[in-house]
Amino acid sequence: MQSLAPVQTKEREIFMDVLRGFAILGIFIANLNGFSWYSEQAKATGPYLLPAADHTMSFLHHMLIEGKFYSIFSLLFGWGIALQIKRGLAGGTNPMPTIRRRLLFMLLLGAVHLLIWPGDIVFFYALIGFILLPIRKFSNKTLLITGVILVLSPILLYWLKMTWPVLNYPSELMTKTGIKVDAALMNIQSEEQFMKIMKEGSWFDQLKMNISGFFFRYQYLFFVSRVPKVLGMFLIGYVIGRSDFYRNIMQHKKLLYWIIGGGLVIGLPANYFLAYYMSNHMGDYFQLKTKGLYQTIFYALGVAPLAMAYVGLFMLSFQTAVGKKILSVLAPVGKMAFSNYLMHSLIGNFVFLGAGLGYMGQVGPVYYTIFGIGIFIIQIILSTIWLKYFNYGPVEWLWRSATYKKRQPMLKNNHE
Repeated sequence: MQSLAPVQTKEREIFMDVLRGFAILGIFIANLNGFSWYSEQAKATGPYLLPAADHTMSFLHHMLIEGKFYSIFSLLFGWGIALQIKRGLAGGTNPMPTIRRRLLFMLLLGAVHLLIWPGDIVFFYALIGFILLPIRKFSNKTLLITGVILVLSPILLYWLKMTWPVLNYPSELMTKTGIKVDAALMNIQSEEQFMKIMKEGSWFDQLKMNISGFFFRYQYLFFVSRVPKVLGMFLIGYVIGRSDFYRNIMQHKKLLYWIIGGGLVIGLPANYFLAYYMSNHMGDYFQLKTKGLYQTIFYALGVAPLAMAYVGLFMLSFQTAVGKKILSVLAPVGKMAFSNYLMHSLIGNFVFLGAGLGYMGQVGPVYYTIFGIGIFIIQIILSTIWLKYFNYGPVEWLWRSATYKKRQPMLKNNHE
C-alpha cells in the first residue's frame, strides 16, 4: 500500500524546479515566433522554410503551447510567493518587507531585460505581484473563485471593447506613444523603415528600438487582457502553495485525476478551435470583430484547463520512481530559470537580428522548434554543470543578494 506521508520540502522544491524548467522550454518555443520574425503571410522562401509543414507546426503551437506555458509559470509564481510567506512566518519573522524587496528588484531586472527583448514577462510579473500581495489574505475558496473569474474575464472585456471601442483607449495610447518614441529616437515614419532597421541596424539601434518596443509590448498586453489572465493564475498558484496541496498530494489524488481529465476533455477541443481562429482569423481578433470574440472564448475556456492538465500530469509522473528520475533532468534549468530566460533573449537576438547572424524571417516553425529544443538541451547540460559548483545561477545570485541586502554565498560549500 502506498504511503500517505507528506512530501518532503526538498522534493517539493525539486518538483517546482522541474515544472519551471518545463515552462521555460515552452515559453522559449513560443517566443521564437517573435525572435525569428516568421510570417506565413510573407510568402518567403529559403532552406529553413517549409510552407506546408510550417503551417501544421504553427497550428500545433497554437493548440498545445500558446498561453499554456506562461500560465504554468504564473501558477508557479503565486505558488512560490505563498511558500515564501509561510517560510517567513514559520521562522517567526514578517516576510513582507523581503517579498516586496524581491518584487522591486525583479521589476528592475525586468526593466533591464526589456532593453534586450521587448517581449519580457519579468517586469510585468513583478507589477502584477504587487497586486497579489494585498488580496492574498482572502480565504482559499475566495481566491480560487476570483482566480477562475479573472481567467474567464477576457471574454466579457473583449465584448465590452467591441461594444464600446473607447474602452480600448489604454491600448491605443500605448501604440501612439510607441510611434512617437520611434519617430523621436530613430526618425521612423513607416513600417518599411522599421523593418529595414531591424534587418540592417546596429546593436545600439536595436537598443533604441527596444525603448519604443516597451510601449508596443504593453499595448499588446492591454489589448489581450493579460493582466486578469496572469493575476488569476497567480491566485490559483497561491492557493496551491498555501494549502500544501502538493505536500499532501497523495490525499488529493482523486482531485488531481479530475483536474487532468477535465483539463484534457475541455482543453483539447477548445484549443483546437483556438488554433483554428489564430491560424485563420487573427486579423478579425485585432479588429474587435465577432470571430475575434470566438477566439477569446476558446482561449479562456481552453488555455488554463490544459495548462492545469499539464501540471497535474507532471505531478503524477513525479510520484513514480521512473518519472522522478526522468523529469529531474529538467530541475537545473528551472533552478536557473531567470538566467536561462535571459540567455534565450541573447541567443534569439544574436541568431535572428541583422546585427547578429541575420536569419530574420528565414526560419519557420519546424526549424525554430528544433532549434529551441536543441538550445534547451544545451541549457540542461550547462545548468547541471554550473550547479555542481555554484549555489545559484548568475542572475539568481544577483537578485537574491539584492533582496536580502547581503552578498549570498555563490560557490558550493561557501568557499568564496
